[in-house]
Amino acid sequence: MKCGARLGSAPSGQSGQPASAPSAPRGPVLAPMGATSLKCPNCGAPISPKFGEMVITCEYCGSAVTLNTDGWSSVQKQTMLPVKFADKDQMTQKIHDLMDKGFLHRHLQESSTLQDLNLSFVPYWIIPVSARTSVVASNETMQLANTAASAAIWGVVLGGIGGGGGGGGGGYRGGRGGGRRVFAPSLKLNLAGTLGAAKLGMFMGGGMMGGGMKKTAEIDNNYNFPVVALKALTQYQPKNYAFSLTDRTLFDVSKVPKGIQVLNGDIGEEDAKNQAKTYVDQLQSEKAHAQYHMIQSLHTDMDVADGELLHAPIWFAKYDHKGKPIVLILDANTGFPINAMGLE
Repeated sequence: MKCGARLGSAPSGQSGQPASAPSAPRGPVLAPMGATSLKCPNCGAPISPKFGEMVITCEYCGSAVTLNTDGWSSVQKQTMLPVKFADKDQMTQKIHDLMDKGFLHRHLQESSTLQDLNLSFVPYWIIPVSARTSVVASNETMQLANTAASAAIWGVVLGGIGGGGGGGGGGYRGGRGGGRRVFAPSLKLNLAGTLGAAKLGMFMGGGMMGGGMKKTAEIDNNYNFPVVALKALTQYQPKNYAFSLTDRTLFDVSKVPKGIQVLNGDIGEEDAKNQAKTYVDQLQSEKAHAQYHMIQSLHTDMDVADGELLHAPIWFAKYDHKGKPIVLILDANTGFPINAMGLE
């Protein structure tokens, strides 16, 4: 397949079938972990890793290398998204619409000072994750029915106690007048009824927590989770954002617009896989709690495949509003916001 060729159709959402199949096994080790220089596996140009870098794109041909536990090797799958929103004025208008959204934010952009606005290609690891979450939750309908039944029974019992007490009192008064004590049998009757109702209530209470009152369910989802490969940008890590992977092509450095920098990364694929598992676990938990309100237990199993390195065009905008920073991260392929800080 030629560089820049459009890849096969793939879903753009977080759920659905993973957009990328497991990649081929890692290529041969190009250099040991501590190497200060190595050659590009594609064009032979020199590559000099800086301290902390784990993902480097060759500035001559665009091929990428990554640092793994066994040393430096080629990135087996490297893709890019085209820039569709490259004009600063066009993006500034989008930022204006985003910042001024809502009554409380009216004229927010106009009253803020722009400190930084730049476009660059940011490396993301796209990690395919298949998640299966088992949920055990209380059956709310049956619980409500049992609660109502228990309430009705206790209402009858308590009513009986009140009536029996009155009858007992009358017998006692009659006893005082006629010299006989008749309240004791009545009290025994009421106590017997109360103990029986208590046993019934305990039985129903046990039933509420028994197997008949539980329901089990499974929540299955497939994700192509994007993990930003730059530690400096982890605070802007998308939690529930999906890039338009149907637009991606194999990376071609000649298709990078002039003046736009292709950033290297300092997060390797293995770390990205671990992060993806953590984020997917959170998403599955959120989805489970949105569907079931009385969860007794929840467990998620995940299958994680090898990822791909996606170079995504990202607008980074930073404003100051009366001493308060506002930061916006926008996708230059779709124009959609990925994350925003300071707009709460």
